[in-house]
Amino acid sequence: MSDGPEWFAPKRYGLGSGLPISWQGWLVLLIYIGTIIGAYFLFGEKNPAAIAVLIIATAVLLLVASRTTRGGWRWRWGKSDQ
Repeated sequence: MSDGPEWFAPKRYGLGSGLPISWQGWLVLLIYIGTIIGAYFLFGEKNPAAIAVLIIATAVLLLVASRTTRGGWRWRWGKSDQ
């Protein structure tokens, strides 16, 4: 168990995070989705600024998810490896 907050569940197979397990995780995910949709409507689909917002927002989401996933990010092999 990690010492930090636990906002996301780990994936059952593979590396990474699954769905949020707390309201803070859902808020982070909604802010990410809102940022992407807002950039699309503000800048357009193929504008370099929209692509930059997408890349930065995704990097921030991955950073937050990796630091707040229950048990951390590591390779998992199924139920026996939770």
